[in-house]
Amino acid sequence: MDEARAREILAAAGLRAADASLLALGENAVFALGDLVVKVGRDPDVLPRAAHELTLAAWLASAGVPAVRAAEVEPLVAEGHPVTLWHRLPEAVRPAEPRDLAPLLRRIHALPEPAGLTLPRRELLGGVERWLRLAGDAIDPADAAFLRERRDSFAPAAAALTPHLTPGPIHGDALPRNVHVGPEGPVLVDLETFSSDLREHDLVVLALSRDRYGLDPAAYDAFTEAYGWDVREWEGCAVLRGARETASCAWVAQHAPANPKARAEFERRVASLRDGDTEVRWYPF
Repeated sequence: MDEARAREILAAAGLRAADASLLALGENAVFALGDLVVKVGRDPDVLPRAAHELTLAAWLASAGVPAVRAAEVEPLVAEGHPVTLWHRLPEAVRPAEPRDLAPLLRRIHALPEPAGLTLPRRELLGGVERWLRLAGDAIDPADAAFLRERRDSFAPAAAALTPHLTPGPIHGDALPRNVHVGPEGPVLVDLETFSSDLREHDLVVLALSRDRYGLDPAAYDAFTEAYGWDVREWEGCAVLRGARETASCAWVAQHAPANPKARAEFERRVASLRDGDTEVRWYPF
């Protein structure tokens, strides 16, 4: 779905497509329209996910968690595509930092399972096969086989972990990019990966950012101080980190056929995993 098609769907939903300003084009086409943000689902098959996200937003609102708020409780459906409406946030006062994420995660991690809403498990490794298949001949078959072997070893290891924190609702993609710092403080802006699983999943994300993606150690320390615990102290951290590294490596592979930079980044990541070098710098893609 390109921008033109997304605008056609907006118009079919009865919205002023000509007045909409494109904000992002990824899994959804996201538009600003007056005091609303409108998300157009890329595929008709994501309608259940869109409806789930609206229900989730209502639950977070009832729990007082600072997060984006839905403007309608049900998705619109236009030409089969889900269209969801959200209240637009005020302009950010500054970029989000890791320390802004900590109080939001503490609020989420204190929540019980939602009544009447089933949260999925956080399947870190679920997309590996599809991403490798999309990579096709653009990657070395030996590298693909290596990642499949890693997936098959980490999946049962992760399932057998004994958590330090009580399992329950998690964000699932806990990064500063998913936080908006407005006049009233930090707000979560992406709810699509909400799950119910080990709370440690949310904390390993930033630990890996520190070790692999160049996050300033001081910024990481500010995060752990604000949260109240450093997941690296947990004996299961290496297992969840390894699973996330495997998934992140395979995710880049899908872009290799059309992008030489993606192929080079994939090869860098695989080489570091083969060598067992936990400090080789990875670059976001």
